[in-house]
Amino acid sequence: MPLLLYAVTIALATALVWHASGWLETSSVRLASHYRLPPVVQGGVIAAVGSSFPELSSTVLSTLVHGEFELGVGVIVGSAIFNILVIPGVSGLVGGQLEPDWKLVYKDAQFYITSVAVLLLTFSLAVIYRPVDGAALTGELTQAMALIPIAVYGLYLFLMQQDAADHRLEHNAPPASGLRPQREWLRLALSLVLILVGVEALVRAVIGLGDAFDTPSFLWGLTVLAAATSIPDLFVSVRAARKSEGTVSLANVLGSNIFDLLVAVPIGVLIAGSTTIDYAAAAPMMAALTLATIVLFAMLRTGMTLTRSECWLLLALYLVFVLWIGLETAGVSSALH
Repeated sequence: MPLLLYAVTIALATALVWHASGWLETSSVRLASHYRLPPVVQGGVIAAVGSSFPELSSTVLSTLVHGEFELGVGVIVGSAIFNILVIPGVSGLVGGQLEPDWKLVYKDAQFYITSVAVLLLTFSLAVIYRPVDGAALTGELTQAMALIPIAVYGLYLFLMQQDAADHRLEHNAPPASGLRPQREWLRLALSLVLILVGVEALVRAVIGLGDAFDTPSFLWGLTVLAAATSIPDLFVSVRAARKSEGTVSLANVLGSNIFDLLVAVPIGVLIAGSTTIDYAAAAPMMAALTLATIVLFAMLRTGMTLTRSECWLLLALYLVFVLWIGLETAGVSSALH
């Protein structure tokens, strides 16, 4: 398949994922409101799954259909880096200064950093307790180990529920009038199918690019596929920033990343039964994510705002990341090989 066809496939599949994700998010919110689900379910489950379903699909399809778990991990980490650097940067430039509240900076940020550490710890346990013979720094990640980050996500939902209880509101309003649940369920199901089709096309194109350039496909997943699956989050955050809702814009980024790290990656393991982890490749990826996270929240803490100059710096850092992956692809650097 020529490279031009890969490029066209990626463009069309990205557009499909973008539109289908919008339908999924809209239907999810409407159904959650119609059935009067508690805030913890709406925010921590419905909204997170809606905006993160493309990344979740990429992990499942990469592992189950193509047997490339590392590609799925690359997409998740690459998407998280895109979300941390590009989305706040673009949102701040388009919508003006982002001014998050203290809770997001002090509480949500800390839990997000904890999520990064928990996933890296899970990878470490695989290398320490289930090493693969004849392969240095490689271990078997089992289903039992994959339950660790999922359990931490359960803690995240519990903390959200406690926050909702501390600020409980009356929820006796009747379901939204005029809503047709059957129609919304049908649109939600259709959007899920379309996202799966789009993500499968993206995964195949990325694997094809890896074969064409004789490079690991997960390098392309770190950039091309990660950016494509993060488009829905980008538009959600930009819309919130334009409404001067800086906290909502950044909260969408954190909630999506927490779900991706603690749920999307482990689900791939649970489906596959077990998989091998190359710690030598995983550690640099997680280090890049950790550095991006530290930079963002250091900027947010200075004056509790994200200025335009800081937004440009975030975008510049993402460009550095892409250049690094380009050097890896060209064989000039070998940190991820």
